[in-house]
This record gives sequence, C-alpha cells and structure tokens, in this order.
Amino acid sequence: MDEARKAAQPTLPSPAAGLARAVPSRPAAETPVVPGFYPDPTICRVGSDYYLAHSSFEYFPAVPVFHSANLVEWTLVGHVLTRRSQFLRGGGRASSGIYAGTLRHRADRFWYVTTNVEDMAGGQLIVWAPAIAGPWSDPVRVRGSVGIDPDLCWDDDGTCYLTWKAMDFNEGEAGILQVPVDLETGELLSPAYPVWQGTGLAAPEAPHLYSIDGTWYLLLAEGGTERGHAVTVARGPHPSGPFEACPQNPILTHRSTQLPVQNVGHADLVQTQEGGWAMVYLGVRARGSTPGFHVLGRETFLAGVDWADGWPLVDEQRYQVLPSDTAFYEDFATAGFHPRWVVPGGEPASVARRAEGGGVAMEPSGLLATRVRDLEWTAAARISGEGRLELRIDDRHWYGLVLRGSTVDAVARIGNVAAVLGSRAAAGEVTELVITCTRPGELPVPRGHGGPDEIILAVEENGATHELARLDGRYLSTEVAGGFTGRMLAVGAGNLGARVHCVSYRPKPTSLAT
Repeated sequence: MDEARKAAQPTLPSPAAGLARAVPSRPAAETPVVPGFYPDPTICRVGSDYYLAHSSFEYFPAVPVFHSANLVEWTLVGHVLTRRSQFLRGGGRASSGIYAGTLRHRADRFWYVTTNVEDMAGGQLIVWAPAIAGPWSDPVRVRGSVGIDPDLCWDDDGTCYLTWKAMDFNEGEAGILQVPVDLETGELLSPAYPVWQGTGLAAPEAPHLYSIDGTWYLLLAEGGTERGHAVTVARGPHPSGPFEACPQNPILTHRSTQLPVQNVGHADLVQTQEGGWAMVYLGVRARGSTPGFHVLGRETFLAGVDWADGWPLVDEQRYQVLPSDTAFYEDFATAGFHPRWVVPGGEPASVARRAEGGGVAMEPSGLLATRVRDLEWTAAARISGEGRLELRIDDRHWYGLVLRGSTVDAVARIGNVAAVLGSRAAAGEVTELVITCTRPGELPVPRGHGGPDEIILAVEENGATHELARLDGRYLSTEVAGGFTGRMLAVGAGNLGARVHCVSYRPKPTSLAT
C-alpha cells in the first residue's frame, strides 16, 4: 500500500483473513449459511456446483447470486439483474422492487423467474444466461400471470410449467395458479388453473414444483413470513395434481417455540451431488424484549432432507456451519464496484465514481449501501466534504453521522421524527466516522427494557473515540419499520457531494459464535 492510501486507512484495522475460522462450527439450524438480508432463497445444482439466488426488493443491482461447492460455505459472485433494461425502476419505495423468484438450470441454460412489484400488471419476468455470471438476457414477460413468487419446472417432454401466487395489492389474493408457458415468447399455452392451495393456513405462497421419481411434489410456504411461517408439501401424479397433502404437514416450522431462529419457511429443495437431498429456507434471529426484534432481515439457513413413505422429512441438525467471514476493507481502488455495494432505488454508477487519488466521489444526495451481516460489529469510514455514514432499514428508519462543513452531527430518524442527538467539531479535512453495534446495556422485560442491541455513533480522532450518541437498536428492526428488508450500512453525500476515502467493517469475534 502506498503512503497516501495508508494515511487514508481508518483506525479500525483491515480484517485478518480467516477470522471466522477461529470459531467452532455450529448447527445450521442456529447459524445462517448466508447471513444478513438475503431472503427467499432459491437453489439449483450444476454438477458439483451449487447456486443460490435471493430477492433484493428496492436495491440494485438486483438478485444477488452465491456459489458453493459444499452447501455450507457460500461466496457472492454477482447479480442476475444488472441493467435497467431488465426491469422497470419504479419509485424505489421501501420493500418494493424485486420479490422472490426461482433459479433453475436446464438445457445448458440458467433460468430465473421473478416479480417486479413496481410493474405487477406486466406479469412475471423470465431471464436466462449461459453461465451464472451472465450475461443474463433481457426479460420475457409472461402477461396474464399477475402475482408473486413464480416457479419454473419442466416435465419429461420439455413442457415448462409456471406456478405462482396469484394476487395484486388492490384485489388481494387469488391463490396458487399454474399454466404451461412458452419460455421464448411468454405466451400462456392454456388458461391458468388452480392447484393445491395448502393446508388452510394464512398466505399460501412461494410454490416450488418438483418431479421426483415419477411423482410431482408441490412445496408451499404458509402462515405468513412472520412468526407463523411454515413449510408444507403435497404430491400428485401430474404437475396439476390432484394433490394429496403430507400427513406430517407442516414439515418445517418454529412457530410457538423458543428456538433462537424464528419465522422459518419459504424453502427450496436440491438434490446433492452424492444423491441425497437438502433444503434451503429463510429464518430470522430475533433478540431483545418481547416480542423480539430481528434486525438483519430474513437470512438463509440449510437443512438435510430424508425420504420416508414418499414424503420429505426435514433434518435441521444434519449440517454444521462455520460462521461466514464477513469483514472487509474497501478503498475502491479497483475498477467497478464489488458486488457487495448496492443502491436503494438507483444505480451505483449514478451515485458514485472513482476519485483521483483514491476513494469514490459521491454525487449530491447519493447513497451507496452494503448489507450488515453480523449481530455485533464496528464500521468506520473516512470522509471529506458533505458526507455521511449511516445504518438504515429504509429512508424513514436510520441512525447516522452527518458531516456538514466543520461539524459532525449524530442523527436519528424514526418514522416522521428526526433529531440531532449530539455534535462535535470535525478536525482536519478528512473525518473518520464510526458506527458500532453491540449488546444492549439493559436486560429485557420485565427486568429492564433492553432491545436487540445498541448502536453507538462516534468520531475517531488521533486514536481516541468520541461517542456522540448511543441508541436502542429496536427502532431499526423489521418489527418497528415493517417491510421485508434488513439493516444496511451506507455511505453517502449531502447537497454538496462528498468523497469517501475508504470503508472498513469488522464483526466482533463474540458475534461470530452468537
């Protein structure tokens, strides 16, 4: 590293490689294989390689994709939707944009089908690519398939079936529908028809259809994506059924338990390269006083699957997971942006560009974000100009450090209320802003009022940390903010623009074993 870049590095040290490897593995039922806001997992295998894709809502690039060779260690390799020609931007509202989809591989192509809720009337979107890294095609629209959670599955003669949750936000739910579809044109090859609607729980959704040993299985999520979430399954002789429900339904749920992972559901099955089966599903790690607050969004977990009497049996204890090594140091020295960086309602290239001498120049009011992936952590950014470092759920729920002229303000916004909680004069042309997430100082109800964590906003000067505010983390949780996303760490600019020299993020070692 040259002297100029070394001088710009935050006081927070750059991460040591293999930090997570010092921590013993833990059961996959308690430890996500993909931590942080990576919900609605869908999985496929090609040879010895596994691929996961996730919904991304208002953030762009959209649909993050991970690769693994063993199902338990995953690496972010890119995104499916990287061009605005692939989907309408819309208003960029919180928890809008790209919802759950399905990733599959057939005939030397990867296929992905999804919903853009900013353009629901246009139907589902189908894209394909010759390799997981792309390039991914522009979408084929399946008009007449209004709803969410689409799935693709092929029968032996090559007919492709689209199955989805039919609904809109004005008329409500219409149920699980299915139709054969022409993948090249998006034409429906018959009128859509209802299939299995679940066991009677609320919100049947997230259908995935499979042909296994001559029998067709339909996997659903039911109960809503909150504490009542569950996975159910039915089987039949044809893609359209008739379906009989598994007598052991739900085959996976944590509802009405005190297990550390809740809201489990929205599952997808994959056959392993050894011939066995596995399942990925979403869950949350709620903490703090009742009703419990989850802050990282819905995360991706892994389970084994056995078969008995023709039904899948979920084994949550089969896999052991090494916590992910999530630390990073970013000085934006390489061309392009690392795939960790996304923008709410916009594009990275429109809000930031590489600056001469290092770092990035942020456009006025621009925001560049990355997912928070740990329960305890510290992040630092060195910024000049009119800049900010913030922790956010959305634009109405965030805590941040705002640099204006020669002053740093610690700001909290909760709904329609925003307040400056502390200020400090900035020393020098470059200011180091620090946000730390730590365990709460209070016990939970009834012995205290502890939230899931505490957020500390501080300024680092000459090796000394000056705390400006310490805040209850519950107000940056899904239970307070609503929606479907999780916490994001973001750097940005005010009305006059800013330069972000570098950003560093490091989980606390204790959090890796939490």
